[in-house]
Amino acid sequence: MLLSTHTDNARPFLTWQRITDWAQEHYRSRSFNKDERIPTRAGLLYLVERGSVRLVGTSQLLSEAETDLKNDGDDESLGNMALAGNEEAFLGFVGAGQPFEIVAQSPFSLQSFAHVDNTTVIWLYWSDLDNWPHFRREVLDAFRYQHQRKLLWLSTLGQRRTIDRLLGFVTLLIEEFGEPCESGYYLPWALTHAQIGSAIGSTRVTVTRLMGKLRQRKLIHIYKDGLIAIPANQMTFRQEA
Repeated sequence: MLLSTHTDNARPFLTWQRITDWAQEHYRSRSFNKDERIPTRAGLLYLVERGSVRLVGTSQLLSEAETDLKNDGDDESLGNMALAGNEEAFLGFVGAGQPFEIVAQSPFSLQSFAHVDNTTVIWLYWSDLDNWPHFRREVLDAFRYQHQRKLLWLSTLGQRRTIDRLLGFVTLLIEEFGEPCESGYYLPWALTHAQIGSAIGSTRVTVTRLMGKLRQRKLIHIYKDGLIAIPANQMTFRQEA
């Protein structure tokens, strides 16, 4: 199987043009600037028409821990936890032509942000898909594929060594969203070391250090303006074009 080239014109849904026309007619389409929060509601279906959406999560468990620390008078630990609690955990991307939904599950809070400028998102009720039965099947197939990828993600995060989690995380992202270049494949969107650290349970400083080690071993390299790339022979799973 070959790694697909993900562009703004990539469309896995056969009836995509009909959907986009319908969304515009019913005011169900909106464009966002980079890092702008995308308002979402549980129970709705969202489709990325253009650009890329970044999913992040935060935990509300911090409030209970804060109460315990206040009762114990541990101000130093409370301050450290407050700093950590302000960080968002990066949960992955949703590329052009792909669906996503936000599940409300206490004590976790999930949010979505436009990762690049001119990211366009369509929203629908699930019942709207009754008008396009074939489209509904393709949406469910896309969610099934995303579920399989999340299992690989969880397997990667279960690795004991941080450097293994880092390499596995980068490889999974590029396998799913990468575009070809002369030296292999690269992730077309920038990720900060802090965002990577939040995804693999590490820190920005550790990620920076380990990225340097992976570059020395030629397991990754930097393409163009700071974009992460890996050699073609590092691809262990390739999405069918």
